[in-house]
Amino acid sequence: MRGLLVERAARMLADREPVTLRALVEGTGASTMAVYTHFGGMPGLWSAVRQEGFTRLATRLDGVARTGDPVHDLAALGVAYAHNALDAPELYRAMFDARADLADAPAADATFERLVTAAARARDAGRLAADTDPLGLATRYWAAGHGLVSLVVQGVLPAESLPPLATDTAVALLTAAGDDPARCRESVQRAWAGG
Repeated sequence: MRGLLVERAARMLADREPVTLRALVEGTGASTMAVYTHFGGMPGLWSAVRQEGFTRLATRLDGVARTGDPVHDLAALGVAYAHNALDAPELYRAMFDARADLADAPAADATFERLVTAAARARDAGRLAADTDPLGLATRYWAAGHGLVSLVVQGVLPAESLPPLATDTAVALLTAAGDDPARCRESVQRAWAGG
C-alpha cells in the first residue's frame, strides 16, 4: 500500500491534480488513515515521493559499470540519469520539488557525488585540464543535462532529440574542460549507444 500511495501521489502531482487525502486514496481500497499509518501525514508522503525518486536514481547509477574511459563513464552516468527520468517522469518531477524534505538527504546527495567522482577521474587520467574543478564541472554537466531531460519530460522536446542534444552539450562542456574533441565525442556517443 505504501508503494501504491507513493506512485499515485507522484502521478497526481505530475498531472497537476489536487492531491488531497480523499483524492489520493480514492480507488486504492485504502482509507485516509493509511496516509498517517505509512507516512505520518501529507508532509511525510511528499518526502517519501521525493526519496523514492532518488532511490531509483541511485539504483540506476549503481548499474553504470566503471570502465577504463572516465569520460565515457561520466557520460554514461548522464545517460542513466536521463533513462531514469524518462522511465518515471512523475517521480523525476517530484524529486526536485524542494517544498518537501527528504527523509535521507545524504543518499540523494550521493547521486550527485557520483558525477563529481567521475569528473575527478577524468581529470586525474589526463583527459581534462589539470586545473579542472570536478565539482564545478559536475554541476554544469548536471544542470545542462537536467535542463534537457526536463524539456523532454515536459513534452517540449521530443524524446528522440535527447541523445544528439545531450551528446553535443556534453562534448562542448568536456572539451572546454580540456578533452580532445574527437576522442570526447567518441566516448560520449559510445555511452549513449550503450557501449
